[in-house]
Amino acid sequence: MEKQAERLRRLVWHSRRGMLELDVLLLPFTENHYSALNETDKIVYRRMIDCEDQDLFNWFLEKSTSPDTEIQRIVELVLDNARSR
Repeated sequence: MEKQAERLRRLVWHSRRGMLELDVLLLPFTENHYSALNETDKIVYRRMIDCEDQDLFNWFLEKSTSPDTEIQRIVELVLDNARSR
């Protein structure tokens, strides 16, 4: 259990991008919803977090979509979460 909590803390830290537009989307999602994802979605979320900030910015502002359909689905989950707040 402690290992899981430590992994989540690291992921929250890695989700901080230093770009306000990304931080307001990623941090609340990571802190409040990541743990409820199934294992496959957790892996895809971590892959998404490793993408370049500019790509994430464009995907979250819906200027473009990820060429990876799995990552795009996670982008949409994050956006849906932000819209429901």
